[in-house]
Amino acid sequence: MRTQAARADDGLGPNTDIGNRLRALYGAVQDEGVPDQLLDLLEKLDSAEQNQAAKANSSRDGE
Repeated sequence: MRTQAARADDGLGPNTDIGNRLRALYGAVQDEGVPDQLLDLLEKLDSAEQNQAAKANSSRDGE
């Protein structure tokens, strides 16, 4: 297992250029909106799951 000192020496610490670039990239992706097509697809999925649950409940009630 590597120690913290060894990790700091490998150049991959949180304050390195790589760390800074990864934070910037993550921030940019996080600020992007969710595409309308994906939101529509998620709504359809929710609706299908609700319909499936309703069918399962109604079949159990009929037993």
